Amino acid sequence: MHRLSLKKEVVKKWRGLEKDVNDLLGLVEIGLQENDATMEDEVVGEIAELTARLDKLEFELLLNGEYDAKSAILAIHAGAGGTESQDWAEMLLRMYLRWAERREFKTEILDTSPGEEAGIKSAVLEVRGAYAYGYLKSEFGVHRLVRLSPFDADHARHTSFALVEVLPEAEGEADLKINPDDLKIEFYRSSGPGGQHMQKTSTAVRITHIPTGIIATCQSQRSQLQNKDSAMKVLYARLLEVERSRKEQERAKLKGERIDAGWGSQIRSYVLHPYKMVKDHRTGHETGNASAVLDGGLDEFIESYLRSRVGDK
Repeated sequence: MHRLSLKKEVVKKWRGLEKDVNDLLGLVEIGLQENDATMEDEVVGEIAELTARLDKLEFELLLNGEYDAKSAILAIHAGAGGTESQDWAEMLLRMYLRWAERREFKTEILDTSPGEEAGIKSAVLEVRGAYAYGYLKSEFGVHRLVRLSPFDADHARHTSFALVEVLPEAEGEADLKINPDDLKIEFYRSSGPGGQHMQKTSTAVRITHIPTGIIATCQSQRSQLQNKDSAMKVLYARLLEVERSRKEQERAKLKGERIDAGWGSQIRSYVLHPYKMVKDHRTGHETGNASAVLDGGLDEFIESYLRSRVGDK
């Protein structure tokens, strides 16, 4: 029913555009018959609006992967470098929250591990909405920050790294089945901020999938049940990604391609000193307005990446 609803929404958008184009053609015909020059401004405005809608719908055609229409689970992990990298990880979390807000996606922080002095060691974010994964899959990889450190007494220039993982949100049993006997579920007290109730009761949940060793945790909710549900979301997404990676590796072997998994080299650099620039190393797309990017202005980078992948299967 969820897939059917998504497809109906796509058809509704295209049919709506078709209707509005036909209405505009009728308006132009009336204007020509009556030789009414005053309608010109109205027609030009309508054409501009319809063109923008068409461009957006054509771009959405790029989101035709098997899981692109799904919501997304986004995980951020600070790299080596202590406080510097942990602060960078928190900056990235804020960037994606702001981007999702602009896109009117709903977000929920499922889990977070605070840093010792500042920032976060890791965070897991759920981004809900049609095609959230299709957009965010371009963000998978290592992100590099170059800046003058606010944590260094000498105010020296530092380079920090953080890994961003993006997983399609699995729809439970519809996507893959998990044997309950394969799960080890543990409850423990939440750490870090969160209020007296969360720290005094064992509400945090750690779920281990024994056959694969994959672990999913959640401690952001007030009850065991809520944390367990959130942890299961993450576990389903990670297991779905394992299965997807296995299929891709099998296809790659047949094609003779090499799949580079893990951290690898950075996909994007964010330079704040000695100049300001954000550059995507996969597409070459760059901008000097680093502040806007860190405030959620990612659409140009996402679109550039998706267009560069057209035909790359």
